[in-house]
Amino acid sequence: MATFEYLTQGVCSRQMIFDVEDNKVRNLRVIGGCNGNLQGIGRLVEGMDVDEVISRVEGIRCGGRPTSCPDQLAKALKLYKEQA
Repeated sequence: MATFEYLTQGVCSRQMIFDVEDNKVRNLRVIGGCNGNLQGIGRLVEGMDVDEVISRVEGIRCGGRPTSCPDQLAKALKLYKEQA
């Protein structure tokens, strides 16, 4: 199991920490941001294939921002894949 840490950009949350095991997202923790929503996202993506998570959340925007916490998760997972 690989643990990955990602510093978010352009959103309220500051950091995302997650594990990947057999290309499945595990144990997503988000520091900062809207706690309830981010706990919900963590539970929804638990055990989901990395590529499936990326395809579902990439490009989501938050208000007038060009990104969102879900979009930042997609960016984190893409970076994980590049470094794995």
